Amino acid sequence: MASESKTKNLENGPGSKTKFAMFKRHFLRDRQLYLLIIIGIAPFILFHYGPMYGVQIAFRDYRIADGITGSEWVGLKWFKEFLTDPNFKRIFLNTLVISLYSLVTFPLPIILALMFNSMRSRKYRKAAQTIAYMPHFISITVFVGIINLIFSPTTGLYGNLFRLFGGEGYPTDFRGLATSFRHIYIWSGVWQGVGWQTILYTSALSAVSNELHEAACLDGASRFKRILHVDLPAIMPTIAIMLILRMGGLISVGFEKAYLLQSPLNLSTSELISTYVYKRGLSDFRRFSYGTAVSLFNTAINITLMLIANYTSKKVTEGEISVV
Repeated sequence: MASESKTKNLENGPGSKTKFAMFKRHFLRDRQLYLLIIIGIAPFILFHYGPMYGVQIAFRDYRIADGITGSEWVGLKWFKEFLTDPNFKRIFLNTLVISLYSLVTFPLPIILALMFNSMRSRKYRKAAQTIAYMPHFISITVFVGIINLIFSPTTGLYGNLFRLFGGEGYPTDFRGLATSFRHIYIWSGVWQGVGWQTILYTSALSAVSNELHEAACLDGASRFKRILHVDLPAIMPTIAIMLILRMGGLISVGFEKAYLLQSPLNLSTSELISTYVYKRGLSDFRRFSYGTAVSLFNTAINITLMLIANYTSKKVTEGEISVV
């Protein structure tokens, strides 16, 4: 009983002071490390959490002259307007379809990382990885220009190959077909980003113990079976976390490439939430409150999907793999 009361006194009284003193001592001892952390966190807070103050304009009739706090509070007016917009169903379905379509490509970086890891020649592996990383560093504007050059039916590679193999005139311009937009958007994104996305999985594979591979070899396992039963289970936690994070940004389809690939001919499938926000909120109408409300609606869906994926992962793995 005496020891229990002593413990409570330490937690409630002098104990809290002792903890603060320990933290102060550790902080002074490792102040250089804390300074490095602050340097990394400060821009993140400034550019990610700071602008959250302006989210309130989604609930106001924002006017530049009145400022944020001086603008009239209108509650959920802009959310209701978006949900009752005749274009809402088409825009939301376009965004959802292209987001779900992008999930089909999720295993590709994993497969490519396993292929890189299986290459015996270190020299060829580095060369292959460098070539795969290179498209990531091309700007979106230049990248869309490359797509247009390739698929141009007149002067592009697509048109020249068509005529080279006996075609007459000019082939169909796939860039203007509404049914082709999603395929061009997704698979061009695979070419640009799949190599860069392998970096995390390659790092996880480098941590796999060679002893596991040696034991599998002694048991007569082939290279494919070692990938299946040694490498893949080892990186499964990384895969699960990346999938959860991917779900968190599922509806946030990139704006730049979609907008640059957009044309009046493919607008029925290329009009997404991100392009709609730009046109209504900034470019054509400058309805800042309405654009913010639509963007906030999009963010709320992403957070919900991430929490659902995280909860599912916790249940399946019994709490071993989760983000939050």
